[in-house]
Amino acid sequence: MNKRKLGNSGLEVAPLALGTNVFGWTIDEPTAFKILDAFVAAGLNLLDTADVYSRWAPGNKGGESETIIGNWLKRTGNRSNVIIATKVGMEMAPDKKGLSKAHILRAAEDSLKRLQTDHIDLYQAHQDDPNTPLEETLEAFAQLIKQGKVKAIGASNYTGVRLSQALQVSKQLNLPRYESLQPLYNLYDRAEFEKDLEPVCLQNHLGVICYYSLASGFLTGKYRSQKDLAKSPRGAKAATYLNDRGLRILKALDEVSQRFNSTPARVALAWLIARPSVTAPIASATSLEQLDDLIAATKLQLDQAAIQLLNQASA
Repeated sequence: MNKRKLGNSGLEVAPLALGTNVFGWTIDEPTAFKILDAFVAAGLNLLDTADVYSRWAPGNKGGESETIIGNWLKRTGNRSNVIIATKVGMEMAPDKKGLSKAHILRAAEDSLKRLQTDHIDLYQAHQDDPNTPLEETLEAFAQLIKQGKVKAIGASNYTGVRLSQALQVSKQLNLPRYESLQPLYNLYDRAEFEKDLEPVCLQNHLGVICYYSLASGFLTGKYRSQKDLAKSPRGAKAATYLNDRGLRILKALDEVSQRFNSTPARVALAWLIARPSVTAPIASATSLEQLDDLIAATKLQLDQAAIQLLNQASA
């Protein structure tokens, strides 16, 4: 599996990241273990998680995904074969949120404990915190890097302006800089990233690991009518894509899939992998069958005609 450099972080990642937000939510630990085993066996290495996954599920308190990954690492001894990307900043409790120095340092210790490891490869600010100065946030990350607890840092859900400001602060104060961005980006959700964020990432050589790469499952083609939305817990989110433009994109995905003897999910991911600004899209799987589909996307090379057709349909 060809690896790609993640910004200037020194980390090298395969061109697809495994989203583990489903761990402890729609899949249990034994299933998660099977998916992790198969993911690594296929030569892939980037695991995307966050302290808050999956706090939203009934009975959960957050940290479930990291805990499952930690248990898997302990069982397999696979730590050196994976790049762990986790995040901080979303609300874990009323007094545990944001990007203050105190919270970041405490949250990092909590994540390390759950992950049963001594370092986080990529530690990301999960969302911007306008109430905390960028200097304070970056100083906290600098301390963790100095202590060897974090290798590199990234940002998620920042605007282009705030990302540029953070990079400027790092430069001025000689602090570690965000080496990657985790934005919402897929064949349907294009405008915000391409207009606001992509230029900043390309200009500063930042890695990009985009989430909702399959638009909450919509780009797999399994939601084509209102009736289909009841098929899964994520159906409600896919509803926003069920319109004329969405159906036009599915039609183009079907056309390309047919030509390459592939599937809409593989084609949608291959389109992202082919984007010059994207390092690795994130996608999650709840079964080995789904995972096989995702892995196959890393081997699918679209030609210019296919990319153009998809670009036009989703313009």
